Amino acid sequence: MPYVNIRIAGALSREQKKKIAAEITDTLERVTHKPKSYTYIAFDELSHENWAIGGELLGKEE
Repeated sequence: MPYVNIRIAGALSREQKKKIAAEITDTLERVTHKPKSYTYIAFDELSHENWAIGGELLGKEE
């Protein structure tokens, strides 16, 4: 059973999540020949201050 975990800095709208989930599920069905009902997707939305790139936090200083 495919399990996909998407971690993103910031938040996605419900509509964005629906589109992402549909496209990933369709791709996994097409490539792995697994039924759509087998695919699980989790979205982890983290605040920008919990992400750093190149040693710098993404969130703004308060």
